[in-house]
Amino acid sequence: MLHILHQIAKTGIKSETAPTADEDMVVVARLQKTILRTLGRALTIRHIDAGSCNGCELEIQALTNPYYNLEGIGIRFVASPRHADMLLVTGPVSKHMAIALQRTYDATPEPKLVVAVGDCGCTGGIFGQSYASLGGVASVIPVDVAIPGCPPAPRALLQGILAAISAYAPPVAPAVDRAPVEPTLRPSDGPDAP
Repeated sequence: MLHILHQIAKTGIKSETAPTADEDMVVVARLQKTILRTLGRALTIRHIDAGSCNGCELEIQALTNPYYNLEGIGIRFVASPRHADMLLVTGPVSKHMAIALQRTYDATPEPKLVVAVGDCGCTGGIFGQSYASLGGVASVIPVDVAIPGCPPAPRALLQGILAAISAYAPPVAPAVDRAPVEPTLRPSDGPDAP
């Protein structure tokens, strides 16, 4: 044991140099600040499948894995349109889903963003307009951003979502730095007041 302590004393402290800042972490922090500055909170998305083949859904699900870490930058999916800031719509709108899509759009509070995903969501894709399909999402509800691709890659989805946030969401007024105000009692508010 004494030999090991002597060796440690003779060698001194040997450690690795501190790592440099990771550029990816800087980008994530910048995205978080942009989302918070724009909305004042996390962005919540309601996904709607209006009749897709589920190819776009697989790519949307990939956004939630640790590689893209959508929740880590302040974007999350919700189950109710009443809690959503954005509607992410996939697929050509089938005639059976048109009413449900319109009701979901109406239930989403203002300001709301609509992003059409995939070639089918943008233009109707290979299905177009037919006896069962109304075509793209824009034929039923107004669309703010269209993300083409069959299916679009997760990176393209993320770029489209961020484009919608930066281009269409209203900015939140910056908080004013003020000293906290202590509550004071007026003479008529005291415990002996009539």
